[in-house]
Amino acid sequence: MIIFEIKTPVEVANRLSIKAKQLRLEKKWTRKTLSERSGVPEASLRRFEDTGKISLESFLKLMCALGRLDEVETLLNPLKIKSIDQLEEQTKPLPKRGTI
Repeated sequence: MIIFEIKTPVEVANRLSIKAKQLRLEKKWTRKTLSERSGVPEASLRRFEDTGKISLESFLKLMCALGRLDEVETLLNPLKIKSIDQLEEQTKPLPKRGTI
């Protein structure tokens, strides 16, 4: 049986902050060290690790300093094609603007 877990943006942000903190600790870096290497203020890093809140730019800087920026870049890649219908849908030209 497949169980689908519904996640909220807040839950995902909190999970990302926990994972980022784990990456920092695996490197044995203090917050100050990561702050200096990333250019993200230490207060912003502390807020991120405590609450999951951070700007996208700062998050990307942290991921770059932690050596994980490539993973973030692939987040919105097209889904892998599993059927002819998906292939046909993917080859259609994209609209120039939203309709809904």
